[in-house]
Amino acid sequence: MDVLDEQALLEALNSTPVVDGRPQDLWADDAVLRRWARKHGGPGDAPAIDWLRTARDVLQTATHGPVPETDLRRILSGVYRLPEIGASDLRWPLHGPPERMLAVELVLAWYDVQERRPGRLRPCCNDECRLFLLDRSRANTARWCSMKTCGNRLKVRRHQERARQAPGT
Repeated sequence: MDVLDEQALLEALNSTPVVDGRPQDLWADDAVLRRWARKHGGPGDAPAIDWLRTARDVLQTATHGPVPETDLRRILSGVYRLPEIGASDLRWPLHGPPERMLAVELVLAWYDVQERRPGRLRPCCNDECRLFLLDRSRANTARWCSMKTCGNRLKVRRHQERARQAPGT
């Protein structure tokens, strides 16, 4: 199994959006999560999807603040790499409990982004939003998951606040 890509990581992290002011969990439905797991090469059995939910929750917490090391150690426990030599290549596949392997891949994808793009994976600056963004801009100045929704909404709100506080208006 290959390490999940950035898009899969963002899908996982953003699986708990706020819709019409109410928090949602898109992965609360086992069928939805089972489809996501299979799309990314993992099993869709109950233990595997439970581990995926756990990994998602831990990585959301880690992206907001301190890394919950104990929880990550529990996910990664018993996982190792062994070299496999082929006729023309050397591979280092992961080995471990099958029900945790896709969750492990999710954790590895998160660490890969942290290493290759430090500070670029972060929560949206809209306090009412629960989504995450991966800032791919050169200046590393992106603040919102979407300029159309959160960015414009907050800019309008700030403008209205300034207009209310301006003397003589």
